[in-house]
Amino acid sequence: MQRTRKVAYAVILTAIGVALAPYTSLPVGIAKINPTQHFVNIIGAVLLGPGWATLIAAVIGTIRNAMGVGTLLAFPGGMIGAFLAGILYRMGRHRYLAAAGEITGTGFIAPVVSAAIVAPVLMGKAIPLLALLPSFLGSTIAGSILGILALKLLEKNDIIEL
Repeated sequence: MQRTRKVAYAVILTAIGVALAPYTSLPVGIAKINPTQHFVNIIGAVLLGPGWATLIAAVIGTIRNAMGVGTLLAFPGGMIGAFLAGILYRMGRHRYLAAAGEITGTGFIAPVVSAAIVAPVLMGKAIPLLALLPSFLGSTIAGSILGILALKLLEKNDIIEL
């Protein structure tokens, strides 16, 4: 894929993630879940790869925090899943592998990183791991399902070719 096209896709996916964030960010305990982030992660991972997907997640997290519709937990919550989604998709070339990477990264690894590093070091809070796990898992499962459905729809209508 041409670099210009990749940049255009990245900008569009970032815009979708930012534009929908105020409407899809829901406070669940200490975290604000955002299924749209995981939807974007799946599409970015499949279309662009792990590096681009991670960059998109970082930019969306930065803008969400600036807008007040995110927390610092958005960074591990978005970026780890995006990276693993891209890696697993690249390894097996199947959209369900991207979803597995997103759910593993965001649902299981990101809560550990958030509870052990981000919350105590950057937020000055002690957050129990079990307090984050349900919200991170719920958010990523919902967003991953939407991402898979969107990819199927785009492919069915000959907009993308996987």
